[in-house]
Order: sequence, then structure tokens, then C-alpha cells
Amino acid sequence: MYRIVEKRKLWFSISVIFVLPSLLFMIWSGITRGQLLPLSIDYTGGTVWEVSFDQAVQPAAVRQIFVNAGYGDTTVFTVNNDQTAQIKFKPVELDEKENLRQALEAQFGPLTEVTYRSLGPSIGREVSQAAFFALAAASILILLYIAWAFRSVPHPFRYGVAAVIALIHDVLVTLSFLAIMNLVAGWELDALTLTAILTVIGYSVNDTVVIFDRLRENIHRYRNESFAVVANRSIIETATRSIATQITVLLILVAILVLGGATLQQFVATMLVGFISGMYSSIFNATQILVAWDEKSLFHRSGKKPASQGSAVPA
Repeated sequence: MYRIVEKRKLWFSISVIFVLPSLLFMIWSGITRGQLLPLSIDYTGGTVWEVSFDQAVQPAAVRQIFVNAGYGDTTVFTVNNDQTAQIKFKPVELDEKENLRQALEAQFGPLTEVTYRSLGPSIGREVSQAAFFALAAASILILLYIAWAFRSVPHPFRYGVAAVIALIHDVLVTLSFLAIMNLVAGWELDALTLTAILTVIGYSVNDTVVIFDRLRENIHRYRNESFAVVANRSIIETATRSIATQITVLLILVAILVLGGATLQQFVATMLVGFISGMYSSIFNATQILVAWDEKSLFHRSGKKPASQGSAVPA
């Protein structure tokens, strides 16, 4: 039998490597920008104006027009062979927008407005608070539900805590991806990205509960085995099902990512990374947390028997 649980030091180390970018980015962003995450105007308030030109344009040249007009905090990114510019700046009146349009056309030629949306700062704050409470409420309810669902085994609260730690891991890995893409392509946390993260949480917990459920059955079936051995057996018995289920979802997401167009790219890519992280955390993190809690050791102790040797019930 492959000893997955005994190698939890390796699995936890890999998780730290993938989570670290999000933590470092939040520290850096908090110091330099005054906000932990690259929030879109859905949360901060502002204007997003996407315009298309007949020729390729340079982001710096487009931004300079807005800087000259007094909008120094403007950010510009280009797509579609640099012919489409996505411009983000503070809200403006319609007459000022027309002046900016004329300045753009004077330098780059005729333009076509693709999208234009503006959100006030007060609404942005309300949306931001609602998003935070949604994530917090989801985590608390998941913890309480799993603790109740596994009330037939000793220390059911541990199962809820392990599941929540695993989903926090998935959120942080997803945010690491978003942080990297923010530096590369200017991606920001918007309403769709939050939807993707909440979906990832649901899938992650679903996989974790499948393994925990098999663990609950095996605890009573293999009473003479240690909890670590039973946990390892449960992971192996359910890993094939978990991986097969996730792969079918990942294939669909890859197809949408390739063929769905630029408007869905960030949303689908975020879900893709989150689902992969959820598959990993369910198999390599959640149950290992239970074993580490049982053995009172974060990493496997070579040459020593687990604290619950001879019993499959956690101490």
C-alpha cells in the first residue's frame, strides 16, 4: 500500500510553496497600494472603459493622455494584438468622458467603444463587505455542518476544522495565481472571480467529504489498525474516484478556456487552478491534518509508532 500519509511533510511543503506567493503579494500590495488584493472597480469604485482602435497602441501612450487630463491613477492594458485598450480610472462626468474620447481619437484615430461601466466608491465598499462576509459565512457553516455530519466518530469537530483549512488552502492558491496574473496581465479580483472562488470552495469540500466519509466507515471496519493506516487506506480507496471526477470537470474548463473567448478567460482560468488545488488538498492535505492532529506531530515521525497505534479511533 502506498504510504501517502507518512509523506505529509512533502505534501505540506508543496502547499506552502504554492500558498506563499499570495501571502507575499498581499503584504507587498498592502504596503505599496494600501489594499491586500488587486481589487477591481466592483469593490473599490471607479470606471472601466474598453475601446478598440484600427491600429496597435501602446499602453503607456494611452495612459499618458489620461495623466495629462489629471487622472494619474489610471491603469491601461491592451489585448487583441494591442488594438483594444482596457482603461481603468476614477469616475468621470459625461462631458469629461467626451473630452477624453476626442483626445484619444486625435492621437490614435477613430475608436470603437466596447464597454463602459462606472461604479461609485460607496457601492464598491458594500460589495466588498458582502464578499468578505460571504466567504466567512461559508467557512463557518461548512465547519459546523461537517462537525455535525461526523458526530458518530470521536472528535467530529476536527473533521470540520481540517476541511476548512483545506478550503482556505485552495483560496490562497487561487489568489496566488491571481497575484501572478495581476503582475503579468493586470488581472483583478472582480465579481466573477469571487464567484469562481466560491465554486472552488464547494468542489473542494465535496471531495474532502468523500474521503472523510470513507474514513468514517473504515474506522469501524479496521479497529485493530492505527488511525494513520486507516486514513491512508481511505485516501487510496477514494483517490481514483476523486481524480476521475475532477478530470471530467477540468476537461470542460480547458475547452471553455481555449474556445470561450477573452471575456471568460479570467473566470475559467481561476476555476481551473482552484479545482486542481481542491483535488490536491482533498487527497494530500485534509486527511493528513487529521492524522497530524491525532499523532500530535505536524510531520511524520520516522521510527516511532503513531500516538494511536493499535486503535483506529483518534485520540
